[in-house]
Amino acid sequence: MDLDEEGRLRNVFWADARSRAACKVFGDVVTFDTTYLVNKHDMPFAPFVGVNHHGQSILLGCGLISNEDTKSFSWLFETWKTCMWGCAPKAMITDQCMAMKNALEIVFPDTRHRWCIWHIMKKLPEKLNGCDAYENISSCMRKAVWNSLTIEQFEDAWNGFIKKYELQSNPWLSGLYLERKRWVPAYVNDCFWAGMSSTQRSESINSYFDGYIHSKTTLKQFVE
Repeated sequence: MDLDEEGRLRNVFWADARSRAACKVFGDVVTFDTTYLVNKHDMPFAPFVGVNHHGQSILLGCGLISNEDTKSFSWLFETWKTCMWGCAPKAMITDQCMAMKNALEIVFPDTRHRWCIWHIMKKLPEKLNGCDAYENISSCMRKAVWNSLTIEQFEDAWNGFIKKYELQSNPWLSGLYLERKRWVPAYVNDCFWAGMSSTQRSESINSYFDGYIHSKTTLKQFVE
């Protein structure tokens, strides 16, 4: 448990012996996601999830954090690493949270970090629906991302539709391109990801918790 200067609870981390044993064997690739639920204290629930040799999701620890900032994530990642005998994962998948990214660079500097591609592609309608040729732009972007087997193919396809539809000044697409090495398959497929490209493992394990915790769960009940 992480307390502030006045002894008030800020963050909570939990793991059991099964999670620690599983991490020794299956801790190479970990997904981390905070979108499950927020309790009445506004503390997001954050599970660490891996995949075993049967392709099943396994829980590698979880936490409740008071803020989704670099300091809170750094504490959680450091606590998780300490619990797991100081072993850092070889690869980690998260959503596009800058605070998470900063904390990962601090605590796991040698871990390969990948953004959840499902969350990125899900934002296409929201970010580009105002464009006149939205359907064509969406189709071209999906082809560039999913059909490019090499970096060169991706670069050609991406720059092609950006130029064709004059999207050079689109801030969302420009930001994604700058961080392309974190999410485009052609850039990340040189690393072992245990068959994962999104944080949906974290989201799927949430159904396990549905019978135990909900938004009105108290911290005492959570620990129990």
